Amino acid sequence: MKNTSSDLVVIGGGAAGMMAAGFAAQAGASVTVLEKTRYTCRKLGITGKGRCNLTNNVTPREVIANIPRNGKFLYSAVTAFPPQKVMELFESLGVPLKTERGNRVFPVSDRAGDIVEALRAFARENGVHVIRAKAEHILAENGAVTGVLALDGEGRETVFPSSRVLIATGGLSYPVTGSDGDGYRLASELGHAIVPPRPSLVPLEAEGDDCPRMQGFSLKNVGLKVMDQYGKKIYEDFGEMLFTHFGVSGPMILSASAHMRDFEHTGYTLYIDLKPALDEETLDRRLLRDFEKYKNRDFQNALGDLAGRSMIPVLVERSGIPPETKVNAITHLQRRKLLTLFKAFPVKITGARPVEEAIVTSGGVETREIDPRTMGSKLVNGLYFAGEVMDVDAYTGGFNLQIAWSTAFAAAKCVGA
Repeated sequence: MKNTSSDLVVIGGGAAGMMAAGFAAQAGASVTVLEKTRYTCRKLGITGKGRCNLTNNVTPREVIANIPRNGKFLYSAVTAFPPQKVMELFESLGVPLKTERGNRVFPVSDRAGDIVEALRAFARENGVHVIRAKAEHILAENGAVTGVLALDGEGRETVFPSSRVLIATGGLSYPVTGSDGDGYRLASELGHAIVPPRPSLVPLEAEGDDCPRMQGFSLKNVGLKVMDQYGKKIYEDFGEMLFTHFGVSGPMILSASAHMRDFEHTGYTLYIDLKPALDEETLDRRLLRDFEKYKNRDFQNALGDLAGRSMIPVLVERSGIPPETKVNAITHLQRRKLLTLFKAFPVKITGARPVEEAIVTSGGVETREIDPRTMGSKLVNGLYFAGEVMDVDAYTGGFNLQIAWSTAFAAAKCVGA
């Protein structure tokens, strides 16, 4: 069974794939999108806790500064289609936008579904043909693509002829949405090197049983420093986090994980400032007031004004002060150790959670084998890439979706030319 030839076949109906398809079709190309799941843009619909942080309202140079993995490779693409053009596009598609803390851009409605529907409409109204099919192999002859062999929804083999194929399958994160690493296999079959995928923007596993003891306990408005085993500070933040049965999670932890890129060769420790609004001297005075207030209590019953109930047993144990010690018997040295715990509560990290639990995947198709201006393969004529399938990833704040939009635009511009 054969299909009519298309100017472009896009493998993957996610953010990058649908954006590229829409722009290529808008430029006059006939475009077919192959999406193996029932719906396009499934991952896009759950980003930003369902609100969709679609970009960051900063300059292209600032975008690049927030892409630690091969940011320079993306300079041409981000410059050609920067955050401002992304915002203009979606507002022209009927989605009012707003800029929040950290220059993060969201739909005014706080509904990721509005972005999803706008992107689907952009593709549909420009004549993009979306087919439910799983790409099995990209066909090529004499160093150039000729089409895609796919399995349709009923498992039948179908050939989609085309001289141009775009791989926009995403990485390995959120496999339930269809991102299961297919793109790596397809690229590898055509000779592309794959940088081993690993998780980024991911919860972290911690040493010992203190975190499991505090499972479900969240901290808000706390400070965080991440130090490597050599005492070098690699990240600092302020915000929210959560203790879990395996370690730690939450917005601040996910951001920190993107900076912790070498678990094989170095160790990392988190230091949590439980009282960032108070310097040590002010906090010490606060401790003294509480100790005077509860001077006849056991130590284990005297921290309720300063710490959450789930955390008190761990603080007491780590302080080294026997829990039954009367508060009025606590020494200056013991109080200083407790003070240090409040200002730098340590959590030793043993590693990241599996890539399936990550927001994005680091690793993927080697960027040295891709033309940064066109996202075209340097190895196979007519083969293109967009989005997370490449070895590029960024910090939180809408930068990863900006990568998807910019690389999709670069590929589509060349296909539609």
